[in-house]
Amino acid sequence: MFQYIAQEVEKPWILGPYEGVQLKILHKDDESGGVVVLRKFEAGIEVPAHIHPLANEWAYVLSGEWEESDTVYTKGTLFHALKGERHGPHIARTEVISLTHFDGPLTVV
Repeated sequence: MFQYIAQEVEKPWILGPYEGVQLKILHKDDESGGVVVLRKFEAGIEVPAHIHPLANEWAYVLSGEWEESDTVYTKGTLFHALKGERHGPHIARTEVISLTHFDGPLTVV
């Protein structure tokens, strides 16, 4: 038996750290502050270059087309950004949905 189960349909979309980005928090670790989220980016949204100072990030593209440094990534792409490492800008060429894990609090600078 699993210790934790989340049903995506039971979780609400909330505003993300940028306009045009929504989050669905599937799990939050109260001890570390880490989260597992679905992220939805509206088509055409550009997320500026940024840093997550308190968490490593792993993001897996479930659907859509994501542009980074003139390269387009699609479904099945896994990204990793180290804590404190600047990354982006990201451009959602279509609506993009990713499954993302932050191993610490989701903060952006």
